[in-house]
Amino acid sequence: MKKLIVTLLILVLCFASCKKEVKTEEVTTTATDTIKAKEPIAEEPLDSVAEMKAWAAYATPGNPHKMMADETGTWNCEMTFWSEANGKPQKATTTANIKMILGGRYQESNYQGKMMGQLFEGKSTLAYNNASKEYTTTFIDNMGTGMLVAVGKYDEKTKSTEFKGDMINPLNGKKTPYREVYTIVDEKTRKIEMFDVKNGEEYKSMEIIMKKK
Repeated sequence: MKKLIVTLLILVLCFASCKKEVKTEEVTTTATDTIKAKEPIAEEPLDSVAEMKAWAAYATPGNPHKMMADETGTWNCEMTFWSEANGKPQKATTTANIKMILGGRYQESNYQGKMMGQLFEGKSTLAYNNASKEYTTTFIDNMGTGMLVAVGKYDEKTKSTEFKGDMINPLNGKKTPYREVYTIVDEKTRKIEMFDVKNGEEYKSMEIIMKKK
């Protein structure tokens, strides 16, 4: 009888041990499958010739850069700006000197003039990314410590580029969206329209008419 009991205990222990091993194997397999499923699919590597062609295309100025180069020169800028929707307009006059830099790959504009009775200086850059097919514009000036950065695409039908970005509101330190529309009116005229958001509503905050000397 004792032998029978001992034999039964051994069988029970063996059975329990086998169940644990099976469960462990199942968990391990499932975890491995999950990790494999989350692994990103590797991109097919390019050969060295294809890589060189891709980088060459990325680095070579094209027609968008030629359009930017056509604006090289001095421009008189008549500025009108509003502090709120339907607010009283204010006027200012600046001069922009535009040139191409870094082998004709980027446009740089330097602004000088007076705004609200103070001397005004500003600098903008414009880039066309051959890879993303987008324009990026930046702007800094002596009336703040932030940088405006916006991205947009050129519309051949309207001869304009709509840029979208964010700016930091100095009153509360929060980001607010802004929009800029840059229009090629004619060979010697450009129009810049800026739109800000106040109290949840977009309004036209600035308009600049640029005339080439």
